[in-house]
Amino acid sequence: MMIRILSICLICAYLASGVPRVSAAPQRVTELILGYSTEGRPITALRIGDGPRKLVLVGATHGGPEANTYRLINELIGHFRANPEEVPTTIRLYLIPTLNPDGLAHNSRLNARNIDLNRNMNTNLDRCPENDWNRTVNGARGIVSNTGGDAPETEVESRLIRDFLLDAAGAIFYHSAGGELFPAFCDHMPSIRLAQAYATASGYHYMRYYPRYPITGGMHDWAGSMGIAAFTPELWNGNDADMQINHTAIHAIFDQAAELLPLPEDHSEAGITVPAAIWRFWRSRGGSELFGMPIAPAQSMGGRSVQYFERVVIEQHPQAVDTTSFVQLALIDPSERQQYRTTERSIPPEVETQLIAYWQHWGGSDLFGEALSTATLNVRQNLVAKRFTRAELEYDLSRPDAPIRLAPLGWRA
Repeated sequence: MMIRILSICLICAYLASGVPRVSAAPQRVTELILGYSTEGRPITALRIGDGPRKLVLVGATHGGPEANTYRLINELIGHFRANPEEVPTTIRLYLIPTLNPDGLAHNSRLNARNIDLNRNMNTNLDRCPENDWNRTVNGARGIVSNTGGDAPETEVESRLIRDFLLDAAGAIFYHSAGGELFPAFCDHMPSIRLAQAYATASGYHYMRYYPRYPITGGMHDWAGSMGIAAFTPELWNGNDADMQINHTAIHAIFDQAAELLPLPEDHSEAGITVPAAIWRFWRSRGGSELFGMPIAPAQSMGGRSVQYFERVVIEQHPQAVDTTSFVQLALIDPSERQQYRTTERSIPPEVETQLIAYWQHWGGSDLFGEALSTATLNVRQNLVAKRFTRAELEYDLSRPDAPIRLAPLGWRA
């Protein structure tokens, strides 16, 4: 009887130690540069595996003051690089040591433009107004400041993580300190289940909501609104990396991947099916307000998925899956560009200024491409147009109170 009890205790100790189960085959390991920070520092990732469930681990969004999360991700990188077989074949794991290398270099919570990246996301897309983006935000030690940005996703780092997660199943954004974790705010059940499983395995205290102050513009909330299972763990203190407990918890997620990391889902808009990544791009970048509704099902063209919306054509490029260009607006064929001609009638200079302001507000060259012309006039329709490589903007001179809009390129195509 004593021998049996001892054997059971040894098995329990073995399981509790976090000794991993390994996958049947070694996984591919790839080093990536996802983009660059405001000051030009690389934002890197290590990819392990080729599975369908994309899990992204992000450290040091708050730069230097939370550098232990940077050390945690680097320690995990060192471990999984040496032991890639630990990652199941159903998982595609990405480890990003820091989303804010400028803040890390300057020992600042903010990025180089003094914006809190974890308050800069567009969290207005869920049904909960309490977490909506705001310029005035709550931060560490109860400090209230105007560091949310002038609008959602003004920062190059915010846009990078938004575009990189378009095909993600799960995302974990590591912060410190407090020894607690909390899921996306707006009752997103996959996020809640993922956070609860991680809390059970790690020993961090699960909290349904962050207890100290409301978080607006948070990355975990944006991810939840896109259908990505997401949560934020706070490491126990501001110094230790908590490597062992997080390694154990990550393996708990691996073991329950099918239940905890739901694959991205297609959506129906106006009765037309929109593939998951294209839908996330469409919704996060402006939705029907900017692009209009889909007007035809997605189709395969030259190895990419192409879908027509009223004002744009959106493409998904499988070969760009590890980049922020995985989904993008299609380049406009020069032969399909609407022909405009100028006349002796002058275009008010403020119109061109408004067109450029609109272009910048919605994403600038990152979304629409570079300008191909100054504003020109279609005399018959009284429309001023400005052409870009992926879109055209229109302004109706006969209706000065009407909003600027995208030309109906989807219908033309």
